[in-house]
Amino acid sequence: MVNRRRFLTLSSLAGLLPSLSFSHSNLPTVGAKGIHALIEPAPLDPVRNELPPSAPMVFSTWKQPKANAAAQAVLDRGGSALDAVEAGVRIPEADPDDMSVGYGGRPDRDGHVTLDACIMDEKGNAGSVTFLEDIMHPISVARAVMEKTPHVMLSGEGALNFALSQGFKKENLLTKKAEKEWREWLKTAKYKPIANIERHDTIGMLAIDNQGNISGACTTSGLAYKMRGRVGDSPIIGAGLFVDNEIGGACATGLGELVMRTCGSFLVVELMRQGRTPQQACEEAALRIVKKQEFKDIQVGFLAVNKQGEYGAFSIQPGFSYTLSQNKQTQVTDAKSYLK
Repeated sequence: MVNRRRFLTLSSLAGLLPSLSFSHSNLPTVGAKGIHALIEPAPLDPVRNELPPSAPMVFSTWKQPKANAAAQAVLDRGGSALDAVEAGVRIPEADPDDMSVGYGGRPDRDGHVTLDACIMDEKGNAGSVTFLEDIMHPISVARAVMEKTPHVMLSGEGALNFALSQGFKKENLLTKKAEKEWREWLKTAKYKPIANIERHDTIGMLAIDNQGNISGACTTSGLAYKMRGRVGDSPIIGAGLFVDNEIGGACATGLGELVMRTCGSFLVVELMRQGRTPQQACEEAALRIVKKQEFKDIQVGFLAVNKQGEYGAFSIQPGFSYTLSQNKQTQVTDAKSYLK
């Protein structure tokens, strides 16, 4: 039983409740002294890069107008964001002149082209393949893993056997140009990641369809002359790509080891969940890497988009670009960077 004194105390507290707000905006924000802060951050860009809410759009890493055009064509027909990102990244996967994705990609140090890819839809479903050889379109194999198996990721021989069982054909992915470069590299066999090699790397792509749903895809042939068996961030859900249809999506490019150590794309989406704009979230994710790593000669870049149609891009080194397609217009833009 509540006595009179306790009743009066509870009544007084109840009277205070209407003046208190427990909205997200009153929660502690991550700043230089915040509980989650890892570094003294540079001032975050207050600019909100905004599209009309839920407007169909395609957003990809690096200079990818052809890939964006293929994805946009799907959206223009009323297709899903999932179909769009798959169609989009298949373009560089089949391009022998793109030496960091799919066919024509630079091999590992033993001369083998090995591919990694993942895809994620608006329902949170995901599929991934790693260390896949001899298949032109790993992104489509990743989608088949998502839709036709109880698993998220298949690797190596198992991924290849699954691809063949689904009707994919084995093809030689090592072009004469890539083989020539590899044999030249063998003369010194010196391994050193190069920031912005050919100003291109992994392609990550995000899309919003006519229903406002977000999906994403990421595909790569990985670091040139890597150790055999090396897998980067691109096929890792939460590292190279993450989508939460309630919040938004993010993808990463650059030196995958650094992205994996921070669960980079998942981090970006979670920061957006906490109230950051996509631009602020990308900046903070990059700054967390800078805090812990020697970054003079390495590159990492992030892209993000939220359900309100805002987007962001940020990298450690200058030279990272992104391609945005919306309202029948496509533009390639250099992202802002930590180093100037």
